[in-house]
Amino acid sequence: MPAGRVIRQRPSPNFGPRRDGLCPSLIVIHYTAMDSAEAACDRLCDPATEVSAHYLVAGDGGVTQLVDEAQRAWHAGAGSWAGQGDVNSRSIGIELDNRGTHPFAAPQMAALEWLLRGIMARWRIPPEGVIGHSDMAPGRKADPGPRFDWARLARQGLAGHAAGPAAAPGEITVDAFHAAARDLGFPAEVDTRTLLSATRLRFAPWRSGPLQPADFALHHGLRHGAQPDTAP
Repeated sequence: MPAGRVIRQRPSPNFGPRRDGLCPSLIVIHYTAMDSAEAACDRLCDPATEVSAHYLVAGDGGVTQLVDEAQRAWHAGAGSWAGQGDVNSRSIGIELDNRGTHPFAAPQMAALEWLLRGIMARWRIPPEGVIGHSDMAPGRKADPGPRFDWARLARQGLAGHAAGPAAAPGEITVDAFHAAARDLGFPAEVDTRTLLSATRLRFAPWRSGPLQPADFALHHGLRHGAQPDTAP
């Protein structure tokens, strides 16, 4: 990605100050679920919708900034991460032009990676602070969805949880699973089915069925020579 890439500016009126003196410590990735990047941009800039994001990345890799990073965009809604609410005040939101039904284009992913590197450096956000909308709002949101390549980001240090606990506890229980997900940051007060769906969206979207030992591997298995879990 060229270092001198141009970011288009289209200011949205849908923002406010970050509350309680908070600065960005998270980056939340979304998909637009709309027909085009322009349609999404129009919606994110329409005061009647009361929604926005800091950035929109089109399928061709074009990047549009809608809200200044220092301001509070209205992208996350209800939810929490690592036990902390008001995610809008704690995060920078990035919308990707995708309906959630097809893979994310290579130019789009390259632009996202370039954008993440800059944001993470400016605000000192660690890889563990890059999350999906579905991570912080299990059951309410599903984006960026099962087609998003989280492992690709993890390999580059642009999303957390490349590696973690190597195995499930000796006894596979619902309580142990909720505790493992909560330790990672997921809002674990939701029901088990909803939490399982959210963690699988992030780490193993191909997996189905009841809770199993593999569901305790809440990481991408990319360090120490381990191979990522793959669909059969």
